[in-house]
Amino acid sequence: MKQRNNTLGEFIIEKQEEFKYSSGELSRIINAIRLAAKVVNYKVNKAGLVDIVGAAGEQNVQGEDQQKLDVYANEVFIQTLINREIVCGIASEENDDFIAIHGKAGDDNNKYVVLMDPLDGSSNIDVNVSVGTIFSVYRRVTPIGTPVTLEDFLQPGDHQVAAGYVIYGTSTMLVYTTGHGVNGFTLNPAIGTFYLSHPNMQYPKDGKIYSVNEGNYIHFPQGVKDYIKYCQMEEGDRPYTSRYIGSLVSDFHRNMIKGGVYIYPTSSKAPKGKLRLLYECNPMAFIAEQAGGKASDGYQRIMEIKPTELHQRVPFFCGSQNMVEKAEEFMAKYK
Repeated sequence: MKQRNNTLGEFIIEKQEEFKYSSGELSRIINAIRLAAKVVNYKVNKAGLVDIVGAAGEQNVQGEDQQKLDVYANEVFIQTLINREIVCGIASEENDDFIAIHGKAGDDNNKYVVLMDPLDGSSNIDVNVSVGTIFSVYRRVTPIGTPVTLEDFLQPGDHQVAAGYVIYGTSTMLVYTTGHGVNGFTLNPAIGTFYLSHPNMQYPKDGKIYSVNEGNYIHFPQGVKDYIKYCQMEEGDRPYTSRYIGSLVSDFHRNMIKGGVYIYPTSSKAPKGKLRLLYECNPMAFIAEQAGGKASDGYQRIMEIKPTELHQRVPFFCGSQNMVEKAEEFMAKYK
């Protein structure tokens, strides 16, 4: 008789003792994200039938056109976390500034802040390509009982207590870590329950996939150009396969399962890189390292970078350990 898979709720309860410092709040944060993800998943799956695809007519703080579903997902995740009264602050890629949250009594007794990209890869919504949500959780550093400040959000990635992503694709999955490995849960849409489908996810040490937007090749640093040529060279187990979806969650998820490297470097068009350290790179780096992979900016570990601003951008090299290290070798030649 096949053993029944744990539901996400059962798994959270079983692993409660692994949540450092927590007296239940972190479990409730994951549960709130689970609920919000189900609501967004429902809308994503109806996107072609209702007026929720296309541009919202506004730009976010990065000057990018906001998609209608971007705005919707942002509101759903923020309101779900606020209504649960479990976090003292939220920062979103879609908002100019962080949101300080006060309890009904006006106090600030919650311990955690959440940073998120509510709908990663949203430019793919209109063409029915997988999109996702990325989230990151930190324990606040300012005194409990006082309003949160920018300092609570500008923490290096190695201070994260939890991180994860939701991928809305052929099946909807929630993948997360609290520093004790990575586990993936697949939504059964018939009953609205997430089940443990991918326990103890691990990056293969090597891979045969490289994910980079080669349309920007002429703008890349020489080290990245050389690494791409290395990937294309016929030698040993190469050439590698090029796979680039343009949705970080989708590219990351595939590479973690099959083995590969994802690269979004600096370029003459984006001299600081394009991906956001706090909303995309740190949470994905935490997951990658917990799954035996590696994440860097081409020279140093992503999770050791001290953030200086809320919407800071960095170059991102992430994936199978040996592939990232080989890319770093090429980068080091031109440091």
